[in-house]
Amino acid sequence: MNLIKLAWKNLRSKPLSMLLNLLLFGLGVGLVVFLLLINFQVSQNFEKNLAGIDLVVGAKGSPMQMILCNMYHIDAPTGNIPVKDTRAFFNPKHPVVKEAIPLSLGDSYKAYRIVGTDTTFLDLYDAKVAKGRIWRQDYEVVIGSLVADRAHLHLGDQFYSSHGLVDDGINIHDHGQKFRVVGILEPNQTVTDQLILCNTPTIWAVHDHEEHDHEEGEHGEGHDAEHDDHDHAGHDHDHDHADAVIEDAAAKPFNLLDHPEEAITSILVKFRNRGVQALNFPRAINEQTDLMAAQPSWQINRVRDMMGSGTDMLRLLAAAIIFVSAISLFISLFSSLRGRKYELAILRVMGGSRKTLFALIIIEGLILAVLGYLLGILLGHLGVGILGGELEASYKYRFTPWLWLKEEYLILLVLLILSFIASLIPAIKASRTPISETLSEG
Repeated sequence: MNLIKLAWKNLRSKPLSMLLNLLLFGLGVGLVVFLLLINFQVSQNFEKNLAGIDLVVGAKGSPMQMILCNMYHIDAPTGNIPVKDTRAFFNPKHPVVKEAIPLSLGDSYKAYRIVGTDTTFLDLYDAKVAKGRIWRQDYEVVIGSLVADRAHLHLGDQFYSSHGLVDDGINIHDHGQKFRVVGILEPNQTVTDQLILCNTPTIWAVHDHEEHDHEEGEHGEGHDAEHDDHDHAGHDHDHDHADAVIEDAAAKPFNLLDHPEEAITSILVKFRNRGVQALNFPRAINEQTDLMAAQPSWQINRVRDMMGSGTDMLRLLAAAIIFVSAISLFISLFSSLRGRKYELAILRVMGGSRKTLFALIIIEGLILAVLGYLLGILLGHLGVGILGGELEASYKYRFTPWLWLKEEYLILLVLLILSFIASLIPAIKASRTPISETLSEG
């Protein structure tokens, strides 16, 4: 007697009841799996992108905004800071600062952020060039793998940038020199996958052109042809001056501190050690300077706490759905026994023992649990695939739906235990079915 086949036939004989139980189990498991996958990948992104950075220094504003903007690149800058105010951070003999990496933000291409920095930024994330080379002069860029895939950029391609992070096709800097792709990074599941990297003077040059065009537009209104010719000559002079600056920059190594009149967005700081001086360093910056210092680990813990309350509520909801599924299974199996008494008595007459009837009901419950689990796994992973695409469109982070977590095995174990418990009382009652009395009634 094949109890598994028999149990399956019994379940199929009541398709609506089976479907209800499967849906309940599937929804509960799917929600749990979805939350596990999203939380795991968000945490993974947070951890990888910390990259050993101890401090972010920038303009006064929201510390959370500054961390999300300058480390995770999913928010707007709090402002710019003058280079002359940052000199101390780039002092190689600084007692606290081991390494300082400047960032200049403000522009993007197809909603992928353009970051002006130096090559130490790549070392921070252990980013390697897969094709091409590192930038060597102004307007040369190295792009992340995600940018290359989604923006369809290749080596040698050229483009204009847009102001801000919104790809609205309006605020395009369609003037001056175009950016040119000279390198593409290997995918490494860090923030570098979603960035367009160049040197700092490129960011300055783009916005210098913008300011010149704006000034010319203001002064040019109402002027006669003679004034227009004069402005045109002045504009040509500006271009010649900009070209001379670029050539000069290519001729000698760039030093940020040689440009005190310029501004950058922020500095990523790594400490020499985490002693008393390092602990007091952020507070000293915030209280004694016009700059703001934010510690990534503190701010990310705040983000996790904020996300945690919502996630906990969803987990409770998922647990409630699974619990209701177990109750529904119990009711379904228990109520079906009244109509199956004759069938169970026949099984006893054909040689089945009380243990056989007990096992039959238990197996039915376990089959429903396994099928509900498989449905839930499918729903959970598909949900990540669908929502992951929306999250990637908004935040440019990859979310893979086909990641398998060890917790998913634990979910199956919990589901099997719950199903066994829910089937226990109906199974005991089935095993005690009186043969002669039931057959005489039939």
